[in-house]
Amino acid sequence: MRLDFYDGSLENRFSRTALKLTMGAVALLLAMPTPLPAQSSDRQISGYQESSQSIPPVGSNASESLGRELDTNAESPLIGIISGFSDSNYLLPSVSHQPLPMAEDDRPHEGSKPSPVMAASNSKSGDLNREVYYKNRLEFSFDGGWLPINIPFVFDVFLGDGYNRTPLNYTLVPLIFSLRWQMDNVGGPWIFRGNWDLTTSGGVTLIPRGPETRYFAWIMGIRRNFVPRGKIAAYFDGRLGLGDINAKGPLGVLFAQGQDFTFTVNMGSGIRYNLNPRYSVSAGLNWMHISNLYLSQPQFANYGINVYGPMFGIDVRLGKPRLHSSE
Repeated sequence: MRLDFYDGSLENRFSRTALKLTMGAVALLLAMPTPLPAQSSDRQISGYQESSQSIPPVGSNASESLGRELDTNAESPLIGIISGFSDSNYLLPSVSHQPLPMAEDDRPHEGSKPSPVMAASNSKSGDLNREVYYKNRLEFSFDGGWLPINIPFVFDVFLGDGYNRTPLNYTLVPLIFSLRWQMDNVGGPWIFRGNWDLTTSGGVTLIPRGPETRYFAWIMGIRRNFVPRGKIAAYFDGRLGLGDINAKGPLGVLFAQGQDFTFTVNMGSGIRYNLNPRYSVSAGLNWMHISNLYLSQPQFANYGINVYGPMFGIDVRLGKPRLHSSE
């Protein structure tokens, strides 16, 4: 009886030991990381990223689950062996999550157009003159001058007359109200870059020095704006008109004007400073001629008036500003 009991007890103990060894081997195989096949550097990084999201780290949760399972079988001789696989040497390699290179299709092309935000910022930092000088722009201008310097008629050389002037001196104070229409956009090479204005004006001229006292005139002309890339632009203009002066020649005043109806010529040059797209100021020199084109002869001589001096003005845009299209 003792032998039979002994034999059955030994067999049961052997069976339990074999079962424990089998379970330990299975747990060992499950805990070991499966080697990955050789991959390229780019696909290996993406494989690591996918595996890191799907496989839990071996060194933390897996070792804890194995520890809880093996605690129930403390008599197994493989406890130390299996627990050794939780060492950091068998963890998956850490992968630094760096941004992948941009694909060729995602890179901006040279011919691609800028975004509306970039186009708006570029337009703000663009040439101011494109908002001041452009086709069909309308402006109101007021010019005032002081013309005290008397000279001979500048075109006497073409008329065959003597280049001389009378001893009677004049000082004119022209006050000119104008409507300017810009006929084209800015264009032209080098220093000739600019555009043209067509001007119609009405003027009142005071005569503080001279036998006459006032002059009313209607004038038309053109102006060339020389537009560099800045706020300052030079100009040259020429205007022709007709008017009425209170002539004192028929009253016997020597060297005075021979009749009331007269013609006028104005030429000037100066610079214009654009304060902003709407307002600008100008300063320059202006020459003014008044005569009756010999219509008073032979009764009264046509002496005329020829003076020049400084001229100042202000220009104001009329209407809405120019609307730019995105370029």
